[in-house]
Amino acid sequence: MSPTDTTSSSARPERGPVPPRRTEQPLLDTRTRPLRDLRISVTDRCNFRCTYCMPKEVFGKDFQFLERDQLLSFGEIHRMVRVFRDHGVEKIRITGGEPLVRRKLERLIEMLAYWDDLDLTLTTNGSLLEQKARDLKNAGLKRITVSLDSLDDAVFRSMNDVDFPVEKVLEGMEEAERVGLLPIKVNMVVKRGVNDHSVVDMARYFRDKGPNYILRFIEFMDVGATNGWKMEHVVPSRELVERINAAMPIESVEANYRGEVAERWRYRDGSGEVGFISSVTQAFCRDCTRARLSAEGRLFTCLFATQGTDFRALLRGGGDDEQISRRLQTVWGARADRYSEIRTAETARLRKVEMSYIGG
Repeated sequence: MSPTDTTSSSARPERGPVPPRRTEQPLLDTRTRPLRDLRISVTDRCNFRCTYCMPKEVFGKDFQFLERDQLLSFGEIHRMVRVFRDHGVEKIRITGGEPLVRRKLERLIEMLAYWDDLDLTLTTNGSLLEQKARDLKNAGLKRITVSLDSLDDAVFRSMNDVDFPVEKVLEGMEEAERVGLLPIKVNMVVKRGVNDHSVVDMARYFRDKGPNYILRFIEFMDVGATNGWKMEHVVPSRELVERINAAMPIESVEANYRGEVAERWRYRDGSGEVGFISSVTQAFCRDCTRARLSAEGRLFTCLFATQGTDFRALLRGGGDDEQISRRLQTVWGARADRYSEIRTAETARLRKVEMSYIGG
């Protein structure tokens, strides 16, 4: 079977009543964690070379990215989502690499938006958002997350390592706000000695932007094996809470749902909220409900995994939905991942899958 991104009218899901889920029983792993969230990488390529994700010295001009026919087609992704939804998945996040470099991505969004009971969202570096926001919204995307590591243009250009200006990302977010891709979550990876001096400025800027923006600070993580991670580069979330609280008083807020990775805080003056993702210093493995599907169809049950399970061969080898379902049940049912709870100097050096391959 030769995969393609061109979806004929006969292949598009017909509009009409959304079918019920096949099962009301949650799919549980060995630690009774349900499967609720699926992150789908649509490409391993990116137009940035962020030093903590795709360092240029590794992902240079000679790096061998996946060929187009190795990527799951939009039809194959749609089929996987159908099976995952039947097993209780409620949230779909499109990732990359940079997902907006995947051609005609709005076609996939339109196909997945057929299930209006799914929370359909996307994470982007924002570089192409100004051009793409309206088409994504019209296709059915509900909201977005933008990665932005500093408002200081020199720092931002240095971190993305392709000399891309911060102003273009901010313009993309403004366009997303205009078309209604809300709320806009903004993710800042904090690395000590690189951009941690920008934390309070970022918090103040997005607080002043109003409730349509939610800033989350992410501890620098040991994802993959190429980003030069060291514990000394991690700024613990508790330290960030103290810095922000000293400038703009904040208070803790209850999580919205089980498995929410960001610890929520709100400004005491009622001007909005801010979040902290602390997988290094405050592991949240016990409530993790996420699976990740790579661009070539390998399923990973942890961000820090060393290997995944191939579903592309099953899709292209004539496997039916029931066979896909059984494999999913086997993989998730055997899941015992708790990397962040057991992280040591030894585990941190494992040859883990790169973040650019399976999304953040």
